[in-house]
Amino acid sequence: MYGGPRSGLAAVSTALLAMSRRLEVRDVLRTIVASARELLDAEYAALGVPDDHGGFAQFVVDGITEEQWRRIGPLPRQHGILAAMLHQDGPERLADVREDPRFEGWPPGHPDMSDFLGVPVRDGEETLGALFLANKQGARGFTDEDEDLLGLLAQHAAIALTNARLYERSRELTIAEERSRLAHELHDAVSQKLFSLRLTAQAASALVDRDPARAKGELQEVAALAAEAADELRAAVTELRPAALDEDGLVATLRNHVRVLDRAHTARVTFTCDGVRALPATQEEALLRVAQEALHNALRHSGADLVEVTLARRGTGAALRVADDGKGFVPSAVRRAGRHLGLVSMRDRASGVGGRLTVHSEPGTGTTIEMEVPGG
Repeated sequence: MYGGPRSGLAAVSTALLAMSRRLEVRDVLRTIVASARELLDAEYAALGVPDDHGGFAQFVVDGITEEQWRRIGPLPRQHGILAAMLHQDGPERLADVREDPRFEGWPPGHPDMSDFLGVPVRDGEETLGALFLANKQGARGFTDEDEDLLGLLAQHAAIALTNARLYERSRELTIAEERSRLAHELHDAVSQKLFSLRLTAQAASALVDRDPARAKGELQEVAALAAEAADELRAAVTELRPAALDEDGLVATLRNHVRVLDRAHTARVTFTCDGVRALPATQEEALLRVAQEALHNALRHSGADLVEVTLARRGTGAALRVADDGKGFVPSAVRRAGRHLGLVSMRDRASGVGGRLTVHSEPGTGTTIEMEVPGG
């Protein structure tokens, strides 16, 4: 099955090291599931982390396409075999899960599964999740050896998951402190801008009747101050990692963002994803931020009728492409004019995660912004 004891040990060692190196809970879950499915040669693998309301806070699968997952619908509830694994200490091995009296059927769109092997992931008395495999490849069901190996993986998964949770709690404290600092800075900076804006608006109002020319100049100053305040607000807000990334991942977060923009703007905004898997958290955040900045520019400045967002797999990494059919620009002229359209921050975000960013634009031909990250 594993190509001999030496190659089998190497494969297990690689999987355990991969688990221990992940610091984000979602990355740990995905690594556990992918490692279990590969090592035990199963068609499907999944790991569910229960919540306190009879459902699952997180449910990660491997072997199911994104389209299949979308057709299956909402996350499962804690019932049937899943509930049994969450409330028992040992493994559950079935020749055909469909014949077990606890089996309650598949939801529409769910792939058919037969042989089944599952174990609880436990930290002492606490059940952290349920890890299970289905449809052993090239053999008649799972073996005693498979059961032992999955039990070993579950033990190390509990350690890796506990460590990741501790790391995230520590990071949450750091984020809370950083948010407090940003709130103070934001209050000081934007408050000053708004105070100046209010005074300037009052002056313009007083000048409207007796000196329209000066009033016009004051109103232009109002517009400039408002733009600066908006830029400072946006700059501060974009420093905070969006919660949706932790909950839903990059693909779902970006798809939802595009869907909202498509409804809010007259331009058509589309999203296409091709085979992208989970990436390191820092890379996912950088891709999302660049996509948001590029979309902001396209929808506010380009006059585009169509903006297309594409996310595609590139080896172990991914490539983002945001293309519009707007008026375009000369990148060098934008730099000389001191208006970067966020290009500097986008390049910084790309290089900060080991990626690269390219910008293609000419007047009358639209703009394409591409970013690649290496994965992990």
